Amino acid sequence: MSTKPSALFVCIHNAGRSQMAAGYLAHLASDKIEVRSAGSAPANSLNPMALEAMREEGIDLSNATPKILTPDTVQASDVVITMGCGDVCPFFPGKRYLDWKLEDPAGQDLGAVRVIRDQIRRLVEELIVELCP
Repeated sequence: MSTKPSALFVCIHNAGRSQMAAGYLAHLASDKIEVRSAGSAPANSLNPMALEAMREEGIDLSNATPKILTPDTVQASDVVITMGCGDVCPFFPGKRYLDWKLEDPAGQDLGAVRVIRDQIRRLVEELIVELCP
């Protein structure tokens, strides 16, 4: 059993915001935090603009795949960060939840996705400080 903290990023399609957040956390926190991401209605593939925006940051998400959100994944995580999954995200008493208000990158051009990406990076950096003081 792991003693390091774990974070689960959840958005609807697990194709943009949650994948970018997971990519940043894995990259910036190294192996200090267990990283998970999932979606309530996963897409077939990642958003190409999200892939490109993260590639610009030196983070390759090309092997990432959207995953379905399960109650087990939520229970196995110390903190659950939602990004627009609304009431679909299972709630477990005693679990820490954060809701990051971020625009959905679906259908956005690269410039707009960069803005979302940069917001995600700032939030992930704050999360790292909280989880690994």
